[in-house]
This record gives sequence, structure tokens and C-alpha cells, in this order.
Amino acid sequence: MEGVADRATVERVVREVVLRRLRPRPVPRTGPSQLVVNVSARHMHISPADLELLFGPGHTLTPLRPLHQEGHYAAEETVTLVGPKRRLISNLRILGPPRRASQIELAFTDAIALGLDDVPIRLSGDLDGTPGGYVMGPAGMLELEQGIIRAARHVHMGPADAAFYGVRHRDEMRLRVGGDAGVVLERVLVRVDPSFRLEVHLDTDEANACGMHLTKDVELVKA
Repeated sequence: MEGVADRATVERVVREVVLRRLRPRPVPRTGPSQLVVNVSARHMHISPADLELLFGPGHTLTPLRPLHQEGHYAAEETVTLVGPKRRLISNLRILGPPRRASQIELAFTDAIALGLDDVPIRLSGDLDGTPGGYVMGPAGMLELEQGIIRAARHVHMGPADAAFYGVRHRDEMRLRVGGDAGVVLERVLVRVDPSFRLEVHLDTDEANACGMHLTKDVELVKA
């Protein structure tokens, strides 16, 4: 009889309705991504031209282990940094991928050991007026006219995390660290990009001073 569906059709329609009702609905985001705090030991970022100068024509970086930010990695390649009075920092790890300009990031104690007392705190890439040095690789030596900095403590985050915290690119935040050596670190600079994962970077001096390796009690708050 017209207008009456067969049993198979009725069962299919009922099954589709039930499945739609039982299918999990997206849960609205109510908090940030899991906060990761990583200690950034001294290292070098290198341009393609400087990489070839230090390691030979056509040389490319060999990834050793991935870093938290997608596409970034510690490379197998290391160099030796030469400072005033021939003071050396050897086995300085290169991080990839290559960048437009080479730079070296040190902690204050690294700079003192190298014989430099004028290393400024800068955001990565802000190199004008910074000191330089000589970098030795297996195939040559590079005279780095500028580019040695102490990296400003900072936090990487994507737009969703920035919206949750109510901050924008280049704003400042605070990082509260608990534990026996607990501190509140001011002036944590915000870096926002769609490719970023939520991650705070401290240098070795900062991390050691607050016993970062001894606690998981950390909180990122708007300044």
C-alpha cells in the first residue's frame, strides 16, 4: 500500500535517529591547554649560509630529537663559541629548522663564563646592537658580528589559549612557581601564533633558581 514504508526502511530511519542522539557532542572548551614549562639551555639558531660556512657546502641539519613546538628540533650538529680572551663554550647545540639570521642564546652564567658582561635580554630575532663572537665548526669559522642574547622569558600560545587568558601578542604575564624555592616570575612575554603550542621557556639560571625540576606546581596568570 502506498505511503507505508517497509520494515527495513523503518528500522533504518529509527537506527539513524538513535545514533544521532547517542553520538557524543563536542564539549565546549572551558580551560587552556596543558601548561608545559621547558628549560632552554644555551643553543644556537643558524642561517643556511652560516650552516654551510661552518659545516661545508650543501650541509643540512640532522634532527636529533623533536622539541615541543611542532617542526622544531635539536640537531646533532654542535659548534664552539669563542669569546673574549679566547674563552670557549664547546658543544653548543644547534636548534632547527634554520632561520633567516643566526643567533646564540645564553644564560647570564654562560655569558660570564665566556667573558661577556653586556649580553642584553631580548626576544628571539631582536638582534640589533647585541654582541657577537667567533663560532667554530668542523669546516670553518664564522665571525658573528652580532646575535648573542639572553632570551627574554616567554610563553608560546595559540589564539585559543590567548583568548582564554585574555592576552595578546607581546603582552606580559606572570609565572607562579610553587615548592620550597617558589617564586613569581614577572614579565613573561606572550608570543601568539596559530602554530604555537602552550609552552613557557625559561633559561637554566631561572629554572635552577626556582627549583623548577623539583615541582609541578606552576601557574600562568595575566599580569
